[in-house]
Amino acid sequence: MFHVKHAHFDVIVVGGGHAGSEAAHAAARMGARTALVTMSRDGIGVMSCNPAIGGLGKGHLVREIDAMDGVMGRVADRAGIQFRLLNRRKGPAVQGPRAQADRALYKAAMLEETDARPNLDVIEGEVVDFLFAGQRAFGVALADGSEVRAHTVVLTTGTFLRGVIHIGDSREVGGRMGDKASVRLAERIDGLNLPLGRLKTGTPPRLNGRTIDWSILESQPGDPEPELFSFLSKKAEARQVACGITHTNATTHEIIRENLSRSAMYGGHIDGVGPRYCPSIEDKVVRFADKDSHQVFLEPEGLTTDTVYPNGISTSLPADVQAAYIHSIRGLENAEIVQPGYAIEYDYVDPRALDLRLAVSSCENLFFAGQINGTTGYEEAAAQGLVAGLNAAAVALDRDPVIFSRTDSYIGVMIDDLTTRGVAEPYRMFTSRAEFRLSLRADNADQRLTPKAIETGCIGEERRVAFEDKMAKIDRVREVLGELSLTPKEVQAAGIEVAQDGSRRSGLDLLAFQDVQFSDVVSLEPGLSGTEPEIARQVKNDAIYANYIARQMRDVEALRREEGTGIPSDFDFDQLQGLSNELKGKLRAARPENLAQAGRVDGMTPAALTLILSRLRQDSRKRSA
Repeated sequence: MFHVKHAHFDVIVVGGGHAGSEAAHAAARMGARTALVTMSRDGIGVMSCNPAIGGLGKGHLVREIDAMDGVMGRVADRAGIQFRLLNRRKGPAVQGPRAQADRALYKAAMLEETDARPNLDVIEGEVVDFLFAGQRAFGVALADGSEVRAHTVVLTTGTFLRGVIHIGDSREVGGRMGDKASVRLAERIDGLNLPLGRLKTGTPPRLNGRTIDWSILESQPGDPEPELFSFLSKKAEARQVACGITHTNATTHEIIRENLSRSAMYGGHIDGVGPRYCPSIEDKVVRFADKDSHQVFLEPEGLTTDTVYPNGISTSLPADVQAAYIHSIRGLENAEIVQPGYAIEYDYVDPRALDLRLAVSSCENLFFAGQINGTTGYEEAAAQGLVAGLNAAAVALDRDPVIFSRTDSYIGVMIDDLTTRGVAEPYRMFTSRAEFRLSLRADNADQRLTPKAIETGCIGEERRVAFEDKMAKIDRVREVLGELSLTPKEVQAAGIEVAQDGSRRSGLDLLAFQDVQFSDVVSLEPGLSGTEPEIARQVKNDAIYANYIARQMRDVEALRREEGTGIPSDFDFDQLQGLSNELKGKLRAARPENLAQAGRVDGMTPAALTLILSRLRQDSRKRSA
C-alpha cells in the first residue's frame, strides 16, 4: 500500500532534463506550487549529448523561451565558452545564435536557478506509476512506496523510457551512459493505450584533448562580440575558447565500410529511426558515398576538463572500430578515447495524441514534453517544457490555456507540426519550417512574446521593466524617424543614394534600404546620436523587413481567419465524397482541431480543403436551423 510522504502540489514535473527544468520553472513562475521529481538532483541540467545550445532554428527557440522569462537562455549565457552567430552574412530572419557551453557550468547554473526559484521543490525518486481517478491524473507513485499528489502532471522522460544503449553488438539498458532506464514507467504508459513508437539517437566517442595535435588543425574562434541568448544578459561571464576543425578521409571511410556489419544499426540490432539531420558517421558514409570527407568539429566540453566532443562522428560501432577510425583522422592519430560513442534506442509517444497545450487528449491533467514526443535537441525539449509547464499551471490555477501559434513563434510552429503531423523520425527545428520566418526573427522574440508573457502572468518584474524600457526607447526612435520628411536632394546631400523621383522619405523609409545604416540617418537627425547600439540595430532590422512583413501579415490574417473555423472532435472525414482513402486515413490520425491544421496534413490539396470547409458550413447551418 502506498503512503503519502509529500505535500500536495499544483503541478508535478517528472524528469529534470531540459524539458523538465523549463516546465518546472514555467509552472512555478505562474504561481503554481511545483514539484520537480527526478531520480537525482545531480541530473538536473545535464547536457547529455553535445555541449552546445542554439543554432539555426534552435537559437530562435532559445530566444523565444527567454522572451517568456524562461531559464535556458540565461543559463547558456552564464555557461557559454564560445558564442557564434550562424548565417551572419545572411539576413537577420535566418541568423541563429549558438553557444559552446561548459557542461559543469551549465549544470551548476541550472541547479542554482532551480534552488532559488520560489514555489519549486525538488524531490528525488523514481516515478513508477501515475495516480488516476478515472481518466484524471492526480499524482505519481515512487519506487520507495510514497506518493506525490497534484492537480496536474507533466511527464518529461527524455530517452529514458525503455532506453537501450548500443555499442556494436553490445546492449545495455539505460537512459544515457551511466543512468538506468525507466522500464516500470514505460510499462505503465503502455496501459494508457497511447500510440507508441521507437526512435534512436547517438553520440560520438569523447576524446582526451591533451592527446589531440591542435597545432596542425584549423582553429575556429568565437565572435569577437558575443551574441548572447537572453535579452537580460549584458556580457559573457566565462572565459572564451576556440574549437578545432578536422575532417574524415578515404581511410576513415574504408574502415567504417569494412565494419558496417558490426554497427548496431547496420547489424540489425536497432529498430528505431534516427535523426535525418544529425546522422551517424556510418550513415554519412553509406548515404553520401560520393563524398570522401566529412567535417568534424572538436568542441571542448569545459574550462576545467580535457574532454573534447568530436561533433560529426556519432556512432554505434564497436569500441575497437571507433579507435581505428578516430586514429585515421588528421590531428587525432594519437587521440585517447575516454568514453566510446553509442546509440540509444527509446520509446516515444505519437504527439498526435496531444493537443496544442501538450496535454494528452485521452486523459485529463496529464501533459508530455520533450523527447517523449518524438523530438531531438535540448532547445526543442525546453520549448515544449515551457508550453506544458505553463498549461499545466493554467489548469491547476483555473486560468486560460496558453497557446502558441505558427504566426507568433517557432514554438507555435513546432507544437502545431507535432500535434498535427506527428513524426516519422526525431523532429528538429529549422527556420525553413516557419511560413512567417521574416517576422519570426531571433532579434524580435521579445517584441513578439513578452507581451504574451505579461498577459499570462509568467514573467518577473526585472524582465517586465527591462522590456517596457526597451520598447519605450524603440518607440521614441521610430517616432522621430517617422516624422522626418526629406526630399531626394536632402537625402543625397547627406551621402545617401536614392532615386531622384521627387518623393519625400522618412527616416524609416531610408533604413529600409539594405545599404543605409542607422549612423547614416543620424546625420540627418542629430538628436538620435545617443541611441544605444541595441536599439539602433533593432530599429534597423524592423525597417528592413517592414514592407515584407506588411505583406506577410496579410497572409497571417488570412490564416487566422481559417484558424477560427474549428473542426469538431467527432467530425466524420469518411463521409466526404471526393477525398482519397489515404487522405481520409491521415485526417483521422491527425484529428486536426481547425481548418488551418487540416491544411497542413500531408497530401492535403486546396480542393480537399474546400470540401471540408463546405461540409463544416453545412453542418453549422443544420445546427442553426
